[in-house]
Parts: sequence; structure tokens; C-alpha cells
Amino acid sequence: MANIHDVAKAAGVSISTVSYALSGKRSIGEETRRRIADAVRELGYRPNAGARMLASTRTNIFAVTAPLHSGTYEPAHMAFVLAVTRAARAYDYDVLLLTEDEATKGLRRVAASRLVDGVIVLDVSKDDERTKLLRELDIPAVVIGIPDDTEELVCVDLDFRAAAEQSVRRLADLGHRRIGLLGHPEQIYARGSNFPHRFRAGFLDAASALGVDAAFAMPGHGPVGVRAALDELFEKQPDMTGLVLNCEEPIQASVLDILADRGVRVPEDLSVISACSSFDTTRFHPPLDVIPLVAAETCVRAVELVVEQIAGAEGPHVELVPPHYSEHGSTAPVPDLRDAR
Repeated sequence: MANIHDVAKAAGVSISTVSYALSGKRSIGEETRRRIADAVRELGYRPNAGARMLASTRTNIFAVTAPLHSGTYEPAHMAFVLAVTRAARAYDYDVLLLTEDEATKGLRRVAASRLVDGVIVLDVSKDDERTKLLRELDIPAVVIGIPDDTEELVCVDLDFRAAAEQSVRRLADLGHRRIGLLGHPEQIYARGSNFPHRFRAGFLDAASALGVDAAFAMPGHGPVGVRAALDELFEKQPDMTGLVLNCEEPIQASVLDILADRGVRVPEDLSVISACSSFDTTRFHPPLDVIPLVAAETCVRAVELVVEQIAGAEGPHVELVPPHYSEHGSTAPVPDLRDAR
């Protein structure tokens, strides 16, 4: 069955333009309207009755539920909030931000009162009460993240497992057979945040499949906690020649400072990859190869999916954004000789 995305593609216009043409919410040029009408007729597209009724009562506001937890890395958190806001403005939507204890109570309130046309969920845990609530609410919604149970949900996110595999494969292709993963602080895993668990599982699975010995450690607070986590990795892997950093920017900066203090050269002694990072790793010394986490990629798609649901298209499904690797000179073939760490 054709959906609004198919109509937009056939007519050579955006999804929002199709939505405007079908709802009559905005004036559309005659030629554009004709192309859309032709595409609708040829594809047999029919928006559902609920969507047609909703068109006359829209508020042009999205609710973005983004609770701030203890340990939340606010720069990355706000990068996603801003990316959603910018993407929403492209469709003439404003954003109502729900934080802290408003995350569930506020979500139920705005849905019941029809204050918003749709919901976007950020910072999802593996077993998130907000995703359970979404199944009860009669409102278009998209989850940025992949909870354990995705049934009846529309989800979009970076493919963290594929990113982990990409980092392991990069090191393995360079001859590294003893590698480490420095993850997020323990409290991030303990609260069930979905993406660190997905990355760690992908990393360990890929290492096993490629015959690579892998170790994992979680940093504590401040440089002392980072140093202890590095010591743990080198204790588990005395001959470690590759290191993947799946953690916040200050932790990665501390790692590089500690390695420099110890006389460990990157990449001559230790190849280092920054994985799923939302910040610019070329500012580091040395710059780090990176598999970037680009907030706009998932947030723009999330907004598109909400708009499609409002227009009567798109059923529950999961979309994974493929990762890509950017080289900046921090990885090299495994060295023949290494100094004691």
C-alpha cells in the first residue's frame, strides 16, 4: 500500500508539501498541486480517516520528552533537543519540551488534552516507562533510540551495534588482536540507557567473531577515575594495541592526556578510535578517527516519521541509520614492539 513518502517521491516534492496539499492547511501552487493529485491517483494513496479529522484541529506543536538524569552529558543531550527543534521548524512546528518528572506525567497530560500533534522521545532506556505509555496513547509518536521491546513503536537511531563492529573490524584489519573498550560511567549502564548496552554488545560480539581478544572497562569520576579504568584495561590486556572510546568528550580528552603523560604514542604505540561521538574529535591532540553520532541524521528522520503518521502513513517499525568512519590519523598497523605501559 502506498504511503505519503511514495506520493512525495513520485511528485518530486517534500512530505510536508504533500501534507499541506492534502489538508488544505497552506496554499500550494497549481502545478505542484496537480503533480501531487496525479501521484495520489496513480498510487492509490488514501490517508486514513483519523488523519483527515486531525487536520482541522492541529496545534503545530510537538512534545519532546527528554528527561535529565543524574549523569546525563548535557552537551550531547541538548544537541539532540536542538536538532529536533530545527527539524520541526522546517515543517512549521514548534516544540514543547518535557523534562524531569514531566517526562511521563506531562506526556499523558499533553496527549489527553490534545496540546500537541505528536511526540518525540529522547534518551530512551532499555525498559522505558514512556514507551509503555505510548502504546496507550492515541497520538503519533517516534522514539529516537531502540528499547528492548519495540512492538507497536516507530523507532529510529544510529546503528550502534554496526558502529561497534565497524570499530573492531577497523582495528582487526590493521592487525590488532588485543583491544580494549572504554565505555561510559557505570551509572549510565545501570539506569539501562539503551545505546551503551547496544554498543558494548556489538563490540564484544564482533571481537569474538573476528578472533580478537577484547576487554571492557567503565571510567569513574574525573581524571582519577579515567586513569583507574585505563589501568584496568591494561591489566586485562597487557599487550593491548587498540583502544575504542565510547564515552563523553571530557573522558576521551583525559584518556589522551594520561596516555601522553605515560609516553604512549597514538597511533605508533596504541591505535585509538572515538566511537559514536557527537563532538569534533579533530580538536584533540592528536585528532582521533571517529564514527560520528550526528544528531541531525536521526532527529530529521524522526520528525519526518511523525509528520507521516499525522498524515495517516507509517506503521510501527525500526529504522537504523548506518554508521560511517572518518579517518584522522589515530590508527595504524599493529606495532612490532611496545614499551611496557
